[in-house]
Amino acid sequence: MKVELRKTFQFEAAHLLPLLPPTHKCRRLHGHSFRVDLVVEGECDPQMGWLMDYAELKEVFKPVWSQLDHHYLNEIPGLENPTSENISIWIWRQLKPRLPLLKEVRVAETCTAECVFRGETPA
Repeated sequence: MKVELRKTFQFEAAHLLPLLPPTHKCRRLHGHSFRVDLVVEGECDPQMGWLMDYAELKEVFKPVWSQLDHHYLNEIPGLENPTSENISIWIWRQLKPRLPLLKEVRVAETCTAECVFRGETPA
């Protein structure tokens, strides 16, 4: 039987969006309490009764989280323009090689604004 698991992570970070006009509020340096939801999908192991251990998701995400938490996102290679869209794609690219069951990455920068990314992108 196919199942889907979701695990939520949080990180604090600062950024600015350099391609916006200087008068736009997001062009100024500011921070967020970002929420990241990782979604994996696959066949449930009938003997174990699960798809995978949530601890495995945590372990795979830990090095990515360490690069993001309490950092200035614009200084991270690949996140020079750290929109929610670009952050979700960046996280996908970091995780997919080590997490083949990855189906979706959600990045929320506020409780009412989030981006959902599903799938590959050109390199």
